[in-house]
Amino acid sequence: MTDTFFDPTQRATVEAAMARIIPTDDTPGAREAGTVDFVDRYLSGIDYIYAKPDGSGWEVLTGPRADAWSRRIDALRQCYVNGITSLDELALSRHGRSFVQLDAEQQDAVLHSLEDPPPRSHQNHAALYGAPPEPALQQTNAEIHLDFVALIALHTRQGFYADPIYGGNRDRVGWEVIGFPGPASLKDVHDGTYTVLEWFADDLEHECLKRPTNHDDGKGRA
Repeated sequence: MTDTFFDPTQRATVEAAMARIIPTDDTPGAREAGTVDFVDRYLSGIDYIYAKPDGSGWEVLTGPRADAWSRRIDALRQCYVNGITSLDELALSRHGRSFVQLDAEQQDAVLHSLEDPPPRSHQNHAALYGAPPEPALQQTNAEIHLDFVALIALHTRQGFYADPIYGGNRDRVGWEVIGFPGPASLKDVHDGTYTVLEWFADDLEHECLKRPTNHDDGKGRA
C-alpha cells in the first residue's frame, strides 16, 4: 500500500483549493504547510490513523476497528473524487478551463458555488462508519457527514495546525503563524515533558496548593 491516494491531477486540484481556503499572504498558507500531504496520506488507507504516543510509529488497526475505518476512509475518498470532479466541471462550464488553471478570484467563486449543495441524508454515511465514537486525528466522526467544500475546509485547517507527525504543518509553519511553539515531538506531550497548561491558565498554581499569607490563615479568616 502506498502512502498517497490522489493521482497527480487530483492532488493539484486539492492543493489549489486548499490554497484558497488558507491563502498565502504575509504569512505562509496551506500550500507552504503541505496540507495536501496531510489529506493525501490520510486517504491512503488505515495505516496513519493513530500515531503511537511514544513516537515509535503508528497503531495497527485490526478486526472491527479496521473494517469500520476502511469503510469510513472509502466514504471520504468518494466525497473527494466527486468533489474534485465537480470543481473541474464547474470551472470548465464557466471559464473553459480546469480549476487549477483559474485565477484566485475565479477559484473562490467556484468553491462558493459548491458550498451550499442540496440537503442530503446522513443515514448512509453513518452506517458506513459503524464504529463506536472515537477521535480520528483528534476529530469526531462528523467529517463523514460533510459535503465536499466543508470537508476540504476541515482538512485544510487540520493539516495546517495538527502535529507534523500527521503529514501537514510542514516545518511547523501553522504553529508559527499563531505564535505557538509546540512540542518537539508527540512523545513529549504524552510523557509530560511538554505541557500546554501555560496557554490555558493565567495562574499555574492551584488555589488549594497556595500557602496562606500573613493576613489569611487559609480558612478565609483575615
